[in-house]
Amino acid sequence: MEAEVLIALAALIGMEVVLGIDNLVFIAILTNRLPPERRRSARLIGLGLAVVMRLGMLGGVGWLMSLTQPLLYGFSGKDLILLLGGLFLIGKAVTEIHHRVDPNAQEQTHKADAVTASFGMTVFQIILIDMVFSVDSILAAVGLTQVMWVIVVAILVSVAVMLLSMDALSNFMEKNPTVVMLALAFLVMIGMVLVAEGIGYHMPKGFVYVAMAFAAGVEGLNIWARRATDRRTAAAPRTTGPTTTTVSQEVH
Repeated sequence: MEAEVLIALAALIGMEVVLGIDNLVFIAILTNRLPPERRRSARLIGLGLAVVMRLGMLGGVGWLMSLTQPLLYGFSGKDLILLLGGLFLIGKAVTEIHHRVDPNAQEQTHKADAVTASFGMTVFQIILIDMVFSVDSILAAVGLTQVMWVIVVAILVSVAVMLLSMDALSNFMEKNPTVVMLALAFLVMIGMVLVAEGIGYHMPKGFVYVAMAFAAGVEGLNIWARRATDRRTAAAPRTTGPTTTTVSQEVH
């Protein structure tokens, strides 16, 4: 029995960490629009409240299971949450892509940040999207094991991993704008998956994560290639003015 519990704990931690990647990318994009001195506190508050919310959902697991019952026009509460959350993700990601692609929108981004990227709004959006991801996460966890302390430990470990890796991920994305665009494309894809599941079409998560891993691998090779090119350019000898003049005189 103890071996089964340990296996379930390891599987749950792995599942929670993988499912947390989507949330991590979204939080990094949101908080990077805040002033540098306020980013970390927004992440801590947002994720702290998210943990409380997840544990609250776990405590009310009976209510959570009732969300799978038809509620409105054949849609269950879970379906509606996934549908609205997916539409929110798509809308947010497309808006961010537009700001980064359209030159006119880029000029207005800083003005928009002063209004839309306020501290309170950023924390609220972190909690909102975490609620969307938490519904699927908690239901999957309950389906895997009925031992509540195992689920609690898995949740706490996954959030601890997110907290430890958040600053590094945010700094990396800020220094590599192409990674941000790739992450936004991931969010659009994840939003489409949530919408599809909300309307009753199940899409295997494995295919989505394999596609994301492949695209991230290609982008990693691109970053590696760019850095190698920059190093070669920096190490290449430069022709000085006097040398050029001497060669020119010799030709004449």
